Amino acid sequence: MDEKEVENSVLDSSNIEKSNATTSNMDVDETSNNETSTAIIKSEDGANSYDDFLKLDFTPEEEKDEVLKKLIERETELKLKIEKEIEGIKNLELKGFSALTQKDEDVQDIDYEEFTAPEWCIPIKANVIDFEWDKLASECQFDAILMDPPWQLATHAPTRGVAIAYQQLPDQFIEELPIEKLQKNGFIFIWVINNKYVKAFELMKKWGYTFVDDITWVKQTVNRRMAKGHGYYLQHAKETCLVGKKGDDPVGCRHKISSDVIYSVRRGQSQKPEELYEMIEELIPNGKYLEIFGRKNNLRDYWVTIGNEL
Repeated sequence: MDEKEVENSVLDSSNIEKSNATTSNMDVDETSNNETSTAIIKSEDGANSYDDFLKLDFTPEEEKDEVLKKLIERETELKLKIEKEIEGIKNLELKGFSALTQKDEDVQDIDYEEFTAPEWCIPIKANVIDFEWDKLASECQFDAILMDPPWQLATHAPTRGVAIAYQQLPDQFIEELPIEKLQKNGFIFIWVINNKYVKAFELMKKWGYTFVDDITWVKQTVNRRMAKGHGYYLQHAKETCLVGKKGDDPVGCRHKISSDVIYSVRRGQSQKPEELYEMIEELIPNGKYLEIFGRKNNLRDYWVTIGNEL
């Protein structure tokens, strides 16, 4: 092979390598573009949506359009659900009371015409749903928060003969209360009904509390007999108040006080025993106390009471 043939052979080899390199770069670029497109789809649509669409024969643009369509449908569904709940609340406000009219025996009615509020109580009549909680939180951090939520019953028309003489509130509205802003250190006391135990524990966790105890109120008649109430399987003669704790003990907090069982006469509709308030005041002497969903019969000296039935 002469010198010219060798030179031509070298040039041919160089051209082949350049051609292969170009082809390789094109493959890399195409692969990179595909990976970038996939990453964009995943980041915009979410992993689950992307995995679902892998099963379908769509182009990337069609995938995006389909995901957007599903998101819009979900948003519309949520809006309709919220509107339905709001309408339900409005209906409850218009009715004022449940359609149930039968009353419990041995429950004493309160004559509000002769009612006198305690001298040093702080009643605030307001709708807890749109109350300015941020303002209250900026002015005071409470040592103890007590609430008796108007839990919505499992059915709108129970046949157990129980009178519900107050408005009921769906769980999602109770969840939205910014309780976490009202207390850095202290205790929360939540009255709960049988089918709301799980929800009450969820609320405690959401608001930053740890469940630490529970208090049982055994109801009695005026003759000091057990006041058997209504129930689906068993007759209910007690109510339970769950206790949660957040942060450190409030200043002056005492331990091992009182008992976790209260024996007390059943009084007005939804009226809780005085002994609970006394227990809280003994646990945290000279504390800052707040009750939410309070009624006139709950007003107490040195307590802030908020509710729309005051």
